[in-house]
Amino acid sequence: MNDAARAGQADAADSRCYRHPGRPALVRCQRCARPVCPECQVQAAVGVQCPDCVRQAARQMPAARSALGAPISAGAPVVTITAIGLCVVAFVAQQVTGGQLTWDWMFAPAAVWHQPWRIVTAAFLHGGVLHLAFNMYALWVVGSFMEQLFGRSRLAALYLGSALGGHALILAYFRVFDFTDQAAYSGTVGASGAVFGLFAAALMAGRRLGSNINGIVGVIGLNLVLSFTVPNISWQGHVGGLLVGGAMAWAYIHVRPDRRRRRAWVVGVTVPVVVALIVFLTASPWSWSLAA
Repeated sequence: MNDAARAGQADAADSRCYRHPGRPALVRCQRCARPVCPECQVQAAVGVQCPDCVRQAARQMPAARSALGAPISAGAPVVTITAIGLCVVAFVAQQVTGGQLTWDWMFAPAAVWHQPWRIVTAAFLHGGVLHLAFNMYALWVVGSFMEQLFGRSRLAALYLGSALGGHALILAYFRVFDFTDQAAYSGTVGASGAVFGLFAAALMAGRRLGSNINGIVGVIGLNLVLSFTVPNISWQGHVGGLLVGGAMAWAYIHVRPDRRRRRAWVVGVTVPVVVALIVFLTASPWSWSLAA
């Protein structure tokens, strides 16, 4: 062994960890050559690295993206689980309050102008256990998958935009075809509009990726038939959510790779805000007087 090697060994043996000066470090980081103790050593393909170099390398690596160009988030489908959790908590609150929360938060055309929160809160309420169970099952199945394809922020915008789209069509139909006192105070609850929007997003994603879309077409078709034939189901909310969710998904998907991030923010913010404003203004006292 030559003198240079002996000197290197002695230097390594006498070195102290750069993060823990009181601990000896027998090896050095392969990237920055700083001494690291056993606790700070991160195994690399060759040798070890220090924690700082590992973090720096992770920041420099391109983010993993789905087939639709959305950032892939590791772990559970947070947005889907959060939406389900909010619906379940809201349902429990509906029971605890003896239905008072339902009256205060449901979507009713005549109440929206003075209580605008109803255009959002109604999407988390449900009319019964079966209503809740069906919607939550559908939300889990399609939402958790769509969250991987579209990403968390886009899925959250899709959910909100689709729910608002359902309420917008409910109000539009009421204003044009059913302008009566009974309809004005008829309440609507449920996450169905949002779920239909996610159905539409799944259809758009399947077409874009060249997947077999027969299954999702069948699901949408069957649910639309039920919407129009089963009493006490708001087909307007389902169709409105389907249309808005499909439009948002189309906008997310059909965009150049270098514009994905900007398009995601524009669509995710603009569509829910615009639809909410349309609902709010359509429910204004001024609009009521025009239709009277």
